[in-house]
Amino acid sequence: MPLYEHVFIARQDLSNAQAESLVEHFSTVLADNGGKVLENEYWGVKTMAYKINKNRKGHYAFLRSDAPSPAVQEMERLMRLHDDVMRVLTIKVDAHEEGPSVQMQKREERSERGERRERR
Repeated sequence: MPLYEHVFIARQDLSNAQAESLVEHFSTVLADNGGKVLENEYWGVKTMAYKINKNRKGHYAFLRSDAPSPAVQEMERLMRLHDDVMRVLTIKVDAHEEGPSVQMQKREERSERGERRERR
């Protein structure tokens, strides 16, 4: 089956639990249509470059899936109809990269940095 990566943005006024439940909901949509979610990541609330539907921020979520095309089309259709989802991006990839996505790596690198030196 083809491999896909999906990113969607949910409204900022949702709670973290509600945003993560959206990830689970769309994962079950894929599973019901013959696909499977290999990995999902909740990136948290991030500021957007421009307003979308009068929102400056949004809950970002990332899914890596192995699913047939009709399953992905059905999931995208339901995402576009869902009131809480503002934007959807799906990309077909040849292979999934190992480990966390770039967004999650940035967060980990910040904690690994050493203390700042004081200027004199």
